[in-house]
Amino acid sequence: MANKKILTKKSLDFFEKYLNNASPTGYEWEGQKLWMDYLKPYVDTFITDTYGTAVGVINPDAKYKVVIEGHSDEISWYVNYITDNGLIYVIRNGGSDHQIAPSKWVNIHTKKGIVEGIFGWPAIHTRSRTKEEPPKLDNITIDVGAKNKEEVEKLGVHVGCVITYPDGFKVLNKDKFVCRAIDNRAGGFMIAEVARLIHENKKKLPFGLYITNSVQEEIGLRGAEMITNRIKPDVAIITDVCHDTTTPMIEKKTQGHTEIGAGPVISYAPAVQNKLRERIIETAEAKKIPFQRLAASRSTGTDTDAFAYSNGGVASALISLPLRYMHTTVETVHRDDVENVIRLMYETLLTIKSGETFSYFE
Repeated sequence: MANKKILTKKSLDFFEKYLNNASPTGYEWEGQKLWMDYLKPYVDTFITDTYGTAVGVINPDAKYKVVIEGHSDEISWYVNYITDNGLIYVIRNGGSDHQIAPSKWVNIHTKKGIVEGIFGWPAIHTRSRTKEEPPKLDNITIDVGAKNKEEVEKLGVHVGCVITYPDGFKVLNKDKFVCRAIDNRAGGFMIAEVARLIHENKKKLPFGLYITNSVQEEIGLRGAEMITNRIKPDVAIITDVCHDTTTPMIEKKTQGHTEIGAGPVISYAPAVQNKLRERIIETAEAKKIPFQRLAASRSTGTDTDAFAYSNGGVASALISLPLRYMHTTVETVHRDDVENVIRLMYETLLTIKSGETFSYFE
C-alpha cells in the first residue's frame, strides 16, 4: 500500500462529478444519492435520516461500531430581499465569504430549475478612491437581468431560494485539485475510497464500519449531532479540511504551520481522544505516511466535536486535509495529501480491535 497509487480514473471521475454537483447546507440529498451510488458495491447496507445524512455500513450486525466521517454540505447563500428594481440581497447559509462575491456568477435554485445571476459591483470609475467601500453583506447584490421585482418572481425566484456558485473541478499543475466545495466533499470522497480499498483488498473487519456522510456541518455540526445518536459508535475518525498557512496574509503565530503536499494533518484538541490520536500517529510512522500536527484551542470546529461529546463520550479523532483558500470558489488541495489521508484512515482501521475502549485507566 505504501507507494501504490490509490486514486483510479473511476474514482477521480466520481470526485469531479460529486464536486460539480451543488450540495448546499439543507439541500444535500442529490449529492448524497451520487455518493451512495458510488459506495454501493463496497458496503452491505445504508442508513439515511430525516435531514439527509447518509451512512454506508459494513458488518451491520457487529456490536462494536467504528465511524469514519466527512460532511456533504457546502456553503451557500439565501435570497433574503428582492428590491423593487429587481436586485437581490442575500444572507449566509454557512460561512460564505462576502469579499469574493463581486463579479461571480451564481446559480439560484428554484422549483422551476436553476436561474443564473451575477453578483454585480460598482465600476472602479464610480467609486471614491479616498474611501473605498469593501464588499459587505449589506452592499453586495445579485442581478438576474430583471427590470423589477415582478420579473424576478416570474423566473421562480423568491425569498428563501438557496444560491450556489457554479465553479467546477479543475486540476492545477498536474497534482492540485481546485474547486468550490472541496470543503468537505473531499471528506465524503476519501471515506468512500477507504470503503473501496477494504472491499478490493478483501479485508474482514472485526467490527461494524459506518461510513458516514453528514449534512449541515457548516451551520454548527448539526448532521453529525443527529447521526451519532442514531449510530451510537464506539470510535469515530473524522476527516475535514484545515488551512494551508503558507499563503500571504495568514499569521502562523496564531494559525500554526500546515501546508498542502506535506501530508495529512493530525489535530490536538480536548475533543480528540489522546489514545486514538496516538494510534493514528503510530500507524502513520509504521506505514511511512507523512503527517503534520495542528493544535486547536477549545474545539476543532469540525464534526469531531459533535461525535466526541455524544452518547456519554465517543473516542474521536480528526485527520485533516490541508487546503488553500477555504470558503472560496478556488479551494485547492494536493493529490498526494488526498491519497495519504485515505491511506492513513485505511491503515488505522486495520489496527482497531473489537471491544477496544481506548480508556486511560486500563
